[in-house]
Amino acid sequence: MKISKKDALNWFRFFAELPEGEELMTKQQEIVYATFAQIERAIDDRNEKLMKEIKNLHDLEGRTYFTGNPDKFSRGCRSCLTGTGLSAIRKTHTCNIRCKYCYYYDELDCQPPIGEGMWEIGGTKFYEKDIDLLLRVQKKPTGISYVYLEPFMEIEKYYPVIRKFHDAGIHQHMYTNGTLATEENLKALGEAGLDELRFNLGASNTSDKVIEMMKVAKKYIRYVGIETPMTPEFWDAFFKKKDKILDTGFDFINCAELHLNPSNINNYLGEDLYISRHGYVSPIWSRELSLKFLKIVDDEGWDISAQDCSNFTKFARDLNLRSREDSWFGASTYQSEFPTIPYEAFIPILEDPEFRFLEEEPLPKGYNPGELLF
Repeated sequence: MKISKKDALNWFRFFAELPEGEELMTKQQEIVYATFAQIERAIDDRNEKLMKEIKNLHDLEGRTYFTGNPDKFSRGCRSCLTGTGLSAIRKTHTCNIRCKYCYYYDELDCQPPIGEGMWEIGGTKFYEKDIDLLLRVQKKPTGISYVYLEPFMEIEKYYPVIRKFHDAGIHQHMYTNGTLATEENLKALGEAGLDELRFNLGASNTSDKVIEMMKVAKKYIRYVGIETPMTPEFWDAFFKKKDKILDTGFDFINCAELHLNPSNINNYLGEDLYISRHGYVSPIWSRELSLKFLKIVDDEGWDISAQDCSNFTKFARDLNLRSREDSWFGASTYQSEFPTIPYEAFIPILEDPEFRFLEEEPLPKGYNPGELLF
């Protein structure tokens, strides 16, 4: 069913007015999925045209796209996409800033603590002393990552744990907004054995202090990168300081396609949104900016690796991880983060006169308003 944009808009306006929790009839569900397919086809067509403009676009075993220096492609991302990482380690449940795109935006002040003296690994709580047992009993992953808000809030607690995994030969990367980084704690991280530090440069609006800390980090940590959701604000801020950022000597940038959940979507209502494979919901401009960024990296010959960390990449990541766990064929946990479809969020793209479906057909008989009986 190649539903027209006009019919899709009329139906989505109706769906948005339904009482919360009211289930759709089967044919109405078909209309919803047909609309999502039409939007996604148009988005894919636009993105494919942008990709064709990147002369030296590479792929990593068909799982992600990148350009630039392949030797600087993130080892953590390689572990995540082709190895047995990403094994997430959670510790710090607080942050010192609030980002518009943060997945915890509306709930930042009520994130549950992991527990005094404890670490969450694979959904299980461990004391630091238990990690030796874990490494003896279970198969080691190719990589691990330190996630869950801002680790530099209590960075001194991380050093001995990092040292344990370093001694076990496991690649480790960490995310930070960089605002609490100092030469002292960056040096301590390097001495403990952290392999890779990723700065969310957009979180500080590319502050000069954080840029300077990236340069300092390169003195002590082997791989330093940037991983920030691609937004118009980050784009503008980055290119105002492009030369200064490049001068830090960072190795890679992961151009992350921003995806939304119930905690941050209110910050983006009114934007043109789409849903990828009935999974992640994203503004259509996020991946467009990623691909335009990759083109600039390629055209200007930057000595970094720039990755298109898109919803497709995240889909491929999860398929890889499930296969490494010997899950059944096709198993994946990639899915929508919304308990119900936020129909009102897709009305702006259906109202946008500049956004067009590639091909449209009249609704089949029985799918028009007043014709739906079951």
